[in-house]
Amino acid sequence: MRKLFAFIPVLSALLASAGTAARGQTDVAVSAYGAFNGSTNGNGTTQSPSDQAGFLIEARYIRNPLVGYELTYSFNRANEAYMSSIEPPCPAGGTTPCGPTKTWAAVPANAHEISGDWVASLRLGAFRPFALAGAGVFVSVPASGTVMTTTQVCGTVNNLCSQTTATSSTSIQTTAVFVYGARVDWTLLPHLGIRVQYRGNVYKAPELAQAFRSTGSFTQSAQPVAGIFFRF
Repeated sequence: MRKLFAFIPVLSALLASAGTAARGQTDVAVSAYGAFNGSTNGNGTTQSPSDQAGFLIEARYIRNPLVGYELTYSFNRANEAYMSSIEPPCPAGGTTPCGPTKTWAAVPANAHEISGDWVASLRLGAFRPFALAGAGVFVSVPASGTVMTTTQVCGTVNNLCSQTTATSSTSIQTTAVFVYGARVDWTLLPHLGIRVQYRGNVYKAPELAQAFRSTGSFTQSAQPVAGIFFRF
């Protein structure tokens, strides 16, 4: 019986939270984040995205602690570095450099992401932790329609090297993205607060420069996020 009485305040708090959320709650948020990306390898190509800063806009509706929805848009620079390496067969007694051939290029680009997420939450005084999962589209847009590639060939015997440059076409890439994460809202004023969160994005590595074969791999972007929200 004593344990039952001890549980009553906790149950009352949960029911109060559910009752408040049942009326519905809408907020918008603007945040800044850092996008930390991993390299991928495959089909003789190594793809290395740079780490960049970006911003995130969110519109969210909370129906109850287990049911909430949000629509998000994010933007960040998404420069990609590509490198491929092959070892072609070399004729015996050749006078020109023949050996490992490396080609590389740096592609300036921007990334846009739109997602729809499901969110679950729990109110703990002025704090409200969330879990989220969703899906959307990830769009990589090169800054130019072409990019310069550099190819280097070094001899296996005399170590002589030669370099050439060429122009390669670029293309916009759109792929599906899976989103997951967690956040905490801290209410400072009745309609204003601070939002801190972690978002993870999983998507197929974009093939921006046509001179390189796709790695065919999935990559992940880790995004620590901090911003402010306004509750209606």
